[in-house]
Amino acid sequence: MSAPVGDPVTDNHTDLDTLLELLDLEMVSEDVFLGHHPAKVSSRTFGGQLVSQAVIAAGRTAGHRPIHALNAHFVRGGDVKKPIEYHVERHRDGRAFANRTVTATQDGQELFVMLASFQEWGKGLEHAHERPDVPDPETLPRIQESFAGFEDKLEMFVNAPHPIDMRYTNDPAWILKGTGEKLNHNRVWMRADGTLPDDPLIHVAALSYSSDTTVLDSILTTHGLSWGLDRIVAATVNHSIWFHRPFRFDDWALYSTESPVAAGSRGLATGRFYSRAGDLLATTVQEGVIRHFPARR
Repeated sequence: MSAPVGDPVTDNHTDLDTLLELLDLEMVSEDVFLGHHPAKVSSRTFGGQLVSQAVIAAGRTAGHRPIHALNAHFVRGGDVKKPIEYHVERHRDGRAFANRTVTATQDGQELFVMLASFQEWGKGLEHAHERPDVPDPETLPRIQESFAGFEDKLEMFVNAPHPIDMRYTNDPAWILKGTGEKLNHNRVWMRADGTLPDDPLIHVAALSYSSDTTVLDSILTTHGLSWGLDRIVAATVNHSIWFHRPFRFDDWALYSTESPVAAGSRGLATGRFYSRAGDLLATTVQEGVIRHFPARR
């Protein structure tokens, strides 16, 4: 079938282009920014979108200082049919440090609150955990390939935007479910699925977006459970990231996660982003509500 006159035969717009558009916030007034949703959405705003857009909003008010830490709390689920306003409050602009609070709202209601801290990079003591020994990303399948045979069960993940090239070094939860194996960690190579602009804040925002994608996996795999195959309700409660050194997120980074505890209907997961050379780039901690409803026998 031929294409209608005037319409392109192919669409060169990629999911990474969509992510970059999400990060291109509109300035409404001083310290107030407007963010939008992608065309492909789930029932509520993706947490990684809130964090990454808030990083951009805060960073645009902090000048040249790089962000070194953020602590975010999720208050309400966002309406994916409406834009989100990000209100930035300036607490301090010192010689080395700056502090901001970002509040995301819709129709006057708070969705999300994030405290961000910015600091100039400096020299000092250095040490870090060693990167786990895992296969090189080029030897591993893209996450889309791991969905084969599970498309009906993982429809939400299959149809979601994929601006990040993700490659599990271990079997993901839905494949482990079939083997009966339990795993107390998950390790995934990640990078932007294309070249990012040189703006360091964009690279930080892209990593922040990605940090919400697989971090809760280890809570499930510790119990031999899987997204889509088990009756699980999950929602992020809070999310923190510490950035340890500059990086480019269109280079490969290994996201190594594990869950130290689950209790009180909540699970805690921790993660570390390592460069391919083994440098520890960032550390994450996320707490989520995790409820499992076993099938009746």
